[in-house]
Amino acid sequence: MLLTDDDKAMRDGRDGEAVAAAMDLLIRYGNGLDAERLCSVRNVAGTSTQPTPAKEKIAAEGGWNKAYAVINLDCDDDIEIPKMRVPTCQLQHGFSADALNVTPYNPHLVELQAEAESFASDRGINILATCTPYQVGNLPVRGEHIAWMESSAVVYANSVIGAKSNCEGTASTGAAGLTGRVPYWGNHLDENRHGTHLIRSEVPVESFQDWGLFGYFTGEVVQEERPVLTGRLGLPSQADLKHLGAALATTGGVEIFHLPGVTPEAPTIKAAFGPGRVPEPVMFTEADRREAYELLNSQGDTEDVDFVLLGCPHASLEQLGEIAGLLDGRRLHPGTELWIMTPRALRAVADRNGYTEIIERAGGKLLTDSCPAMSRTAPEGTRVFATDSAKQAHYLPAILGIEAWFGTTAECVQAAVTGRWKGELA
Repeated sequence: MLLTDDDKAMRDGRDGEAVAAAMDLLIRYGNGLDAERLCSVRNVAGTSTQPTPAKEKIAAEGGWNKAYAVINLDCDDDIEIPKMRVPTCQLQHGFSADALNVTPYNPHLVELQAEAESFASDRGINILATCTPYQVGNLPVRGEHIAWMESSAVVYANSVIGAKSNCEGTASTGAAGLTGRVPYWGNHLDENRHGTHLIRSEVPVESFQDWGLFGYFTGEVVQEERPVLTGRLGLPSQADLKHLGAALATTGGVEIFHLPGVTPEAPTIKAAFGPGRVPEPVMFTEADRREAYELLNSQGDTEDVDFVLLGCPHASLEQLGEIAGLLDGRRLHPGTELWIMTPRALRAVADRNGYTEIIERAGGKLLTDSCPAMSRTAPEGTRVFATDSAKQAHYLPAILGIEAWFGTTAECVQAAVTGRWKGELA
């Protein structure tokens, strides 16, 4: 792999042992990918603060420098971690102090995470604590090479923003923050960003639920390839695109999609496919829509709902306003809990706008930093939950061993108020 003089100097210890270890990791990673070189990145989104048993053990024995070295750099040496070389943020992690006495999350893990946050922030890592960093200030520009984790964040950055990232991991982002480098492969190359499949919807795709079902179907069809989406599509909102990308990355490994006339690299269908030919379309029919809906609802048998989860990926301000409007003047069923996940920065705006007061007056909880899938935590005794997120309906039953219902935001709020599921595909 071709290294610049700066790469070699970092590898050889010019900037200290931690940077040298980071370069060693990136070179091994790049060689494993047959990458011809590294490329410069100036925006990293990773995770170094999420508490785990392994991290706790390492930190107890060798401190947080050691924990970062082992987990984020694949290095067993005792080294001091310096400040990040490029802007770096922490994605979602475990629940924080605002979840104490609200969720059954272990208070010890909250304390442990606070220590890790302090260590990370001292090294220049911004604790955004969300799976949607683009909603709270980390907004790369079109064409910018970045190194991000989190499947729904990566597909949004590539597709909606037009930035360039592969779906990185804990170690590669840990090394990228210290070096500003990442292997030049995959989505960093323009030729790997063109569409591979044309998916055409025969049915209207307009609502938040529609975009989730369309994404859930398409991810299964294309797997890790790059869909170009056409047909009877309405103009999506940011929340719709967020929901679409998360669903695409759930049933498939989609890291980039194109919506001709909407996303920046696809002014036309032809442009979306680049020099390649436009393939015959795969049709998304009413039967496919129904099948996706029934599959997501095949994990629920009991209509009594213990728990309603909204905000996956983390809810936008507009979504919080919608939920508050649906809850205004109502009260939750005494046997049902409602958790709404949002970035902490947006929680502050929701407080100011009065949304939080309405949600809490109804009995709901507005939580930050994490989600039940990430923290593996739901209200005690949960047997059945309802959500408007295709991603959570897909994953949470397997993670927590509970039943799931998938529906619209309004249906989920209604279930929280009545304690019963009455969802139906419109």
